[in-house]
Amino acid sequence: MKNLLLGICLLIGVNAFSQTAYEKAMTEKIAQVEQHKTPDEFTALANDFKRIGDKEKTQWLPYYYAAFSTIQKGRLAMREGKVADLDPIADEAQKSLDLAIALNKDNAENLVLQKMIHGLKMMVNPQQRFMSEGMLAADALSKAEKADAENPRITLMKAEDTYFTPEQFGGSKAKGLELFQKALDQFKVYKTKSAFDPNWGKGEAEYFLATKP
Repeated sequence: MKNLLLGICLLIGVNAFSQTAYEKAMTEKIAQVEQHKTPDEFTALANDFKRIGDKEKTQWLPYYYAAFSTIQKGRLAMREGKVADLDPIADEAQKSLDLAIALNKDNAENLVLQKMIHGLKMMVNPQQRFMSEGMLAADALSKAEKADAENPRITLMKAEDTYFTPEQFGGSKAKGLELFQKALDQFKVYKTKSAFDPNWGKGEAEYFLATKP
Protein backbone atom coordinates (compact mmCIF):
# COMPACT_ATOMS: atom_id res chain seq x y z
CA MET A 1 0.00 0.00 0.00
CA LYS A 2 2.84 2.38 0.88
CA ASN A 3 4.49 1.71 -2.50
CA LEU A 4 1.18 2.26 -4.29
CA LEU A 5 0.63 5.63 -2.59
CA LEU A 6 4.21 6.63 -3.39
CA GLY A 7 3.65 5.72 -7.03
CA ILE A 8 0.47 7.80 -7.22
CA CYS A 9 2.19 10.79 -5.66
CA LEU A 10 5.09 10.50 -8.10
CA LEU A 11 2.68 10.26 -11.03
CA ILE A 12 0.82 13.39 -9.89
CA GLY A 13 4.11 15.19 -9.53
CA VAL A 14 5.26 14.18 -13.02
CA ASN A 15 1.96 15.35 -14.55
CA ALA A 16 2.17 18.68 -12.76
CA PHE A 17 5.73 19.32 -13.93
CA SER A 18 4.97 18.06 -17.46
CA GLN A 19 2.63 20.99 -18.03
CA THR A 20 4.53 23.51 -20.13
CA ALA A 21 4.96 27.17 -19.27
CA TYR A 22 2.60 27.96 -22.17
CA GLU A 23 -0.08 25.63 -20.81
CA LYS A 24 0.24 27.04 -17.30
CA ALA A 25 -0.02 30.62 -18.54
CA MET A 26 -3.02 29.86 -20.75
CA THR A 27 -4.81 27.95 -18.00
CA GLU A 28 -4.36 30.87 -15.59
CA LYS A 29 -5.38 33.60 -18.03
CA ILE A 30 -8.35 31.80 -19.63
CA ALA A 31 -9.78 31.29 -16.14
CA GLN A 32 -9.78 35.07 -15.74
CA VAL A 33 -11.69 35.87 -18.96
CA GLU A 34 -15.18 35.56 -17.50
CA GLN A 35 -14.14 36.90 -14.08
CA HIS A 36 -13.13 40.37 -15.22
CA LYS A 37 -15.63 43.21 -15.02
CA THR A 38 -13.82 46.48 -15.85
CA PRO A 39 -12.19 47.95 -18.98
CA ASP A 40 -8.79 48.16 -17.27
CA GLU A 41 -8.96 44.48 -16.30
CA PHE A 42 -9.72 43.49 -19.89
CA THR A 43 -6.91 45.71 -21.19
CA ALA A 44 -4.42 44.06 -18.84
CA LEU A 45 -5.67 40.59 -19.75
CA ALA A 46 -5.42 41.31 -23.50
CA ASN A 47 -1.84 42.48 -23.00
CA ASP A 48 -1.02 39.31 -21.06
CA PHE A 49 -2.38 37.13 -23.87
CA LYS A 50 -0.43 39.13 -26.48
CA ARG A 51 2.77 38.58 -24.51
CA ILE A 52 2.08 34.83 -24.46
CA GLY A 53 1.46 34.86 -28.20
CA ASP A 54 4.57 36.90 -28.95
CA LYS A 55 6.64 34.42 -26.96
CA GLU A 56 5.14 31.30 -28.54
CA LYS A 57 4.91 32.72 -32.10
CA THR A 58 3.08 29.69 -33.58
CA GLN A 59 0.02 29.52 -31.29
CA TRP A 60 -3.15 31.27 -32.51
CA LEU A 61 -5.16 31.01 -29.29
CA PRO A 62 -3.29 33.66 -27.25
CA TYR A 63 -4.02 36.23 -29.96
CA TYR A 64 -7.62 35.00 -30.17
CA TYR A 65 -8.08 35.61 -26.44
CA ALA A 66 -6.32 38.97 -26.66
CA ALA A 67 -8.88 39.98 -29.31
CA PHE A 68 -11.75 38.53 -27.28
CA SER A 69 -10.68 40.38 -24.12
CA THR A 70 -10.55 43.64 -26.07
CA ILE A 71 -13.98 42.94 -27.58
CA GLN A 72 -15.35 42.41 -24.08
CA LYS A 73 -13.98 45.84 -23.17
CA GLY A 74 -15.85 47.22 -26.18
CA ARG A 75 -19.08 45.55 -25.18
CA LEU A 76 -18.78 47.18 -21.77
CA ALA A 77 -18.35 50.57 -23.45
CA MET A 78 -21.34 49.88 -25.69
CA ARG A 79 -23.57 49.04 -22.72
CA GLU A 80 -22.47 52.27 -21.04
CA GLY A 81 -23.29 54.30 -24.16
CA LYS A 82 -19.64 55.23 -24.80
CA VAL A 83 -19.92 54.83 -28.57
CA ALA A 84 -17.00 57.22 -29.23
CA ASP A 85 -14.72 54.57 -27.68
CA LEU A 86 -15.85 51.75 -29.96
CA ASP A 87 -13.81 52.44 -33.10
CA PRO A 88 -10.40 52.51 -31.35
CA ILE A 89 -11.31 49.46 -29.25
CA ALA A 90 -12.45 47.56 -32.36
CA ASP A 91 -9.23 48.53 -34.17
CA GLU A 92 -7.20 47.27 -31.21
CA ALA A 93 -9.09 43.96 -31.22
CA GLN A 94 -8.61 43.65 -34.99
CA LYS A 95 -4.83 43.82 -34.64
CA SER A 96 -4.83 40.82 -32.31
CA LEU A 97 -7.38 38.93 -34.40
CA ASP A 98 -5.34 39.45 -37.57
CA LEU A 99 -2.43 37.68 -35.85
CA ALA A 100 -4.71 34.79 -34.85
CA ILE A 101 -6.11 34.52 -38.38
CA ALA A 102 -2.62 34.50 -39.88
CA LEU A 103 -1.88 31.40 -37.78
CA ASN A 104 -5.26 29.70 -38.26
CA LYS A 105 -7.10 30.90 -41.33
CA ASP A 106 -10.84 30.25 -41.88
CA ASN A 107 -11.34 29.10 -38.30
CA ALA A 108 -14.95 29.48 -37.15
CA GLU A 109 -13.98 30.88 -33.75
CA ASN A 110 -11.91 33.63 -35.36
CA LEU A 111 -14.79 34.42 -37.71
CA VAL A 112 -17.16 34.79 -34.75
CA LEU A 113 -14.80 37.40 -33.27
CA GLN A 114 -14.58 39.10 -36.67
CA LYS A 115 -18.36 39.39 -36.62
CA MET A 116 -18.24 40.88 -33.14
CA ILE A 117 -15.62 43.47 -34.15
CA HIS A 118 -17.72 44.61 -37.10
CA GLY A 119 -20.69 44.74 -34.73
CA LEU A 120 -18.84 47.10 -32.40
CA LYS A 121 -17.94 49.40 -35.27
CA MET A 122 -21.51 49.37 -36.56
CA MET A 123 -22.85 50.48 -33.17
CA VAL A 124 -20.96 53.78 -33.46
CA ASN A 125 -23.72 54.81 -35.89
CA PRO A 126 -26.05 51.92 -36.80
CA GLN A 127 -28.03 53.82 -39.43
CA GLN A 128 -24.97 54.96 -41.34
CA ARG A 129 -22.90 51.81 -40.91
CA PHE A 130 -25.43 49.01 -41.32
CA MET A 131 -24.72 48.62 -45.03
CA SER A 132 -20.96 48.50 -44.41
CA GLU A 133 -20.06 47.11 -40.99
CA GLY A 134 -23.41 45.37 -40.57
CA MET A 135 -23.02 43.50 -43.86
CA LEU A 136 -19.43 42.58 -43.05
CA ALA A 137 -20.58 41.21 -39.67
CA ALA A 138 -23.26 39.10 -41.35
CA ASP A 139 -20.75 37.81 -43.91
CA ALA A 140 -18.27 36.78 -41.20
CA LEU A 141 -20.98 34.92 -39.30
CA SER A 142 -22.12 33.17 -42.49
CA LYS A 143 -18.56 31.99 -43.15
CA ALA A 144 -18.29 30.81 -39.53
CA GLU A 145 -21.46 28.75 -39.92
CA LYS A 146 -20.12 27.11 -43.07
CA ALA A 147 -16.95 26.18 -41.20
CA ASP A 148 -18.64 24.84 -38.05
CA ALA A 149 -22.43 24.73 -38.26
CA GLU A 150 -22.99 23.31 -34.77
CA ASN A 151 -20.84 25.85 -32.96
CA PRO A 152 -23.04 27.31 -30.19
CA ARG A 153 -21.30 30.70 -30.29
CA ILE A 154 -22.58 31.20 -33.84
CA THR A 155 -26.14 30.60 -32.66
CA LEU A 156 -25.50 32.88 -29.68
CA MET A 157 -24.55 35.72 -32.05
CA LYS A 158 -27.72 35.12 -34.06
CA ALA A 159 -29.74 35.15 -30.84
CA GLU A 160 -28.26 38.50 -29.77
CA ASP A 161 -28.94 40.07 -33.16
CA THR A 162 -32.52 38.82 -33.27
CA TYR A 163 -33.29 39.72 -29.66
CA PHE A 164 -31.97 43.29 -29.82
CA THR A 165 -33.13 44.21 -33.34
CA PRO A 166 -36.48 46.07 -33.35
CA GLU A 167 -39.39 44.16 -34.83
CA GLN A 168 -39.84 46.69 -37.65
CA PHE A 169 -36.34 45.71 -38.83
CA GLY A 170 -36.91 41.97 -38.58
CA GLY A 171 -36.01 41.36 -34.95
CA SER A 172 -38.04 39.52 -32.34
CA LYS A 173 -37.47 38.93 -28.64
CA ALA A 174 -39.44 35.69 -28.84
CA LYS A 175 -37.36 34.37 -31.75
CA GLY A 176 -34.23 35.59 -30.02
CA LEU A 177 -35.10 33.53 -26.95
CA GLU A 178 -35.68 30.50 -29.16
CA LEU A 179 -32.18 30.93 -30.53
CA PHE A 180 -30.72 31.36 -27.02
CA GLN A 181 -32.37 28.03 -26.16
CA LYS A 182 -30.91 26.44 -29.29
CA ALA A 183 -27.47 27.76 -28.34
CA LEU A 184 -27.83 26.35 -24.83
CA ASP A 185 -28.80 22.96 -26.26
CA GLN A 186 -25.73 23.07 -28.50
CA PHE A 187 -23.48 23.96 -25.57
CA LYS A 188 -24.56 20.77 -23.84
CA VAL A 189 -23.19 18.55 -26.62
CA TYR A 190 -20.52 20.62 -28.36
CA LYS A 191 -16.98 19.33 -27.88
CA THR A 192 -14.07 21.75 -27.92
CA LYS A 193 -10.96 20.68 -29.81
CA SER A 194 -8.62 21.24 -26.87
CA ALA A 195 -8.59 22.41 -23.26
CA PHE A 196 -7.72 25.92 -24.43
CA ASP A 197 -10.17 26.26 -27.30
CA PRO A 198 -13.01 28.80 -26.83
CA ASN A 199 -15.74 27.64 -24.49
CA TRP A 200 -17.46 30.92 -23.57
CA GLY A 201 -21.09 31.94 -24.04
CA LYS A 202 -23.16 29.38 -22.16
CA GLY A 203 -23.67 31.77 -19.24
CA GLU A 204 -25.10 34.45 -21.52
CA ALA A 205 -27.64 32.07 -23.03
CA GLU A 206 -28.67 30.95 -19.55
CA TYR A 207 -28.98 34.56 -18.41
CA PHE A 208 -31.40 35.57 -21.16
CA LEU A 209 -33.49 32.45 -20.76
CA ALA A 210 -33.66 32.95 -16.98
CA THR A 211 -34.79 36.58 -17.34
CA LYS A 212 -37.30 36.17 -20.17
CA PRO A 213 -40.71 37.80 -19.56
